[in-house]
Amino acid sequence: MDTFHRDLEEGKRHENIVLQQIKIKYPLAYIKEGYYKEWDIFIPELDIGIEVKSDQKSQYTGNIVIEVEFNGKPSALATTKAKYWVIYDGLDYVWFNVESIKNCIRDNNLQTAEFIGKGDTKSKKAYLIWKQLLYKYKLL
Repeated sequence: MDTFHRDLEEGKRHENIVLQQIKIKYPLAYIKEGYYKEWDIFIPELDIGIEVKSDQKSQYTGNIVIEVEFNGKPSALATTKAKYWVIYDGLDYVWFNVESIKNCIRDNNLQTAEFIGKGDTKSKKAYLIWKQLLYKYKLL
C-alpha cells in the first residue's frame, strides 16, 4: 500500500475514534463521507463541524504541522469551516478551537515553511508550531 492510501486509512481510523467520543454526548454526529475540505465530522445537534488531524511525527520533531496551502491553493486551516480541530499527536487527542490555532499563529508572529511532504508530489505551505507553544491554546 502506498503512503497516501496508508495515511488515508490511518486518518479514517482516527476520525472514527473521535466520532465515538463525540457520539456519547451527541448521538446524531456522523463522518462526512468522501472528500470534503470543510470538516470531517458533523454534529447536527450543535450545527458544527470537527476536523481530525494526525501528526505522530510531532513525537520526535516537537512540532505540529498546520497546513495552509497545497499545490498553490488554500487548504486545511485556510479553508476549514470546522469550529474545532482534534489533533492526534501519537499519544493524545488534543482539542482546539480553530480560532485559538489562528490566534497562536498571530500572537507569535509565526511564518510558514514550504516543503513536499512524505507521500506528496506537490509542495505545501504550513506552520511548524512548537508543540508546547500550540498546546497553550488547547481546550481544557
